[in-house]
Amino acid sequence: MAASIAIMPTNRAACRLSKTHMIPSRSTVLERITLLISLASLLHCATADGKTLVLLDNVNVRDTHSIFFRSLSDRGFDLTFKTADDPSLSLIKYGQFLYDHLIIFSPSVEDFGGNINVETITSFIDGGGNVLVAASSDIGDPLRELGSECGIEFDEEGTAVIDHHNYDKSDPGEHTLIVADPENLLKAPTIVGKDANKPVLFKGVGMVADPDNPLVLDILTGSSAAYSFFPDRPISQYPHAVGKNTLLIAGLQARNNARVVFSGSLDFFSDAFFTSDVQKAAPGSQLHEQTGNMELAEALSRWVFKEAGVLRVGEVRHHPVGEDTPPAAYTVTDLVEYSIVIEMLSEGRWIPFDGDDIQLEFVRIDPFVRTYLKKHDGEYSVQFKLPDVYGVFQFKVDYNRLGYTHLYSSTQVSVRPLQHTQYERFIPSAFPYYASVFSMMSGLFVFSVVFLHMKEKEKSD
Repeated sequence: MAASIAIMPTNRAACRLSKTHMIPSRSTVLERITLLISLASLLHCATADGKTLVLLDNVNVRDTHSIFFRSLSDRGFDLTFKTADDPSLSLIKYGQFLYDHLIIFSPSVEDFGGNINVETITSFIDGGGNVLVAASSDIGDPLRELGSECGIEFDEEGTAVIDHHNYDKSDPGEHTLIVADPENLLKAPTIVGKDANKPVLFKGVGMVADPDNPLVLDILTGSSAAYSFFPDRPISQYPHAVGKNTLLIAGLQARNNARVVFSGSLDFFSDAFFTSDVQKAAPGSQLHEQTGNMELAEALSRWVFKEAGVLRVGEVRHHPVGEDTPPAAYTVTDLVEYSIVIEMLSEGRWIPFDGDDIQLEFVRIDPFVRTYLKKHDGEYSVQFKLPDVYGVFQFKVDYNRLGYTHLYSSTQVSVRPLQHTQYERFIPSAFPYYASVFSMMSGLFVFSVVFLHMKEKEKSD
């Protein structure tokens, strides 16, 4: 303390001098703020993937599924664990969503706690939130109702997917520990991953997709021998799902690009299924040292939480060929150039998207021009001739592909007819008419000359 007192200034001038050196200038403050914002943005790109609420049946699920939750935490997710019947639960407060993502690992819940119910979760999806749901044979009514809202119908409580030809060697005898071949996965690497070549262990309830809902994705289906029924009862009626119609994992991408994944098995995400070996009970089946559950679960989580398959539109430009700026209005038959930048989210950063099937439409009411865009120097562009029709048109890019968010870009322009000074003075197709006019004029001239200079002979007496 004495040392501190010794170095203090002893007069007001010294104090003013000290303050002048201690207080940074305004420009220095702005530079520091800019640096902090830059660092924060870099940190955001690396770690901020949204707050996630995890609803569990009990706290033990957090330990039995620790590998999956650890992978989410390592990728930057802020996980909040609560039991599904916690009275303090809330998704929306003052009209704002408190979380970006929702994980429901509580298949047997009969009533959600707090302010959460099926209607709230549906509103969360309508607002752009993403949901991952894992069920089991002990499925409760809330998850069944939520599935119905999303075009998925779960089988009754107590049922399970049964396959007498594709079950694991460690199955206790009910043939409900299914070995799902990678051939039954959806052919979409963005959703299921590029290296999905290992069989998957599954034990849980079966699902059926609404055939009238085109947004539902059959991510993992059962084999032709699979069906869903009570494992401890003889079959007395037609099963809820049979063969390829039996869904093990299903997905949904709503029209607002919100994503939902339903898994009929909570054990699918467990540590035991991640680290277990797998081999079909049939003689001569190949033994795999590890299941493909971990790779598939990570790929699904990346897709459903929008770490993969997210597209956005960058700069859009259009102008006549040979110019740099768009005119107030185009003229019919103009040669124009259109370019658009499309980016994809990859590992937290936006990179140029690589696609060869992006189309451009030049639309009034119906498309007058439809052509493919070609990639050049990080952007997609094309040159084409405007139709000989005037009106209000749109440059429209409507890209909707499996596994990617819906990309839509529309730019409105006007196309006017030719001005009176822009028409051709002589039309080649009218040359015969021009010749007839000049020939008539020439004939009239010759006739006039002859008529005026012709002298009649006088009659002699």
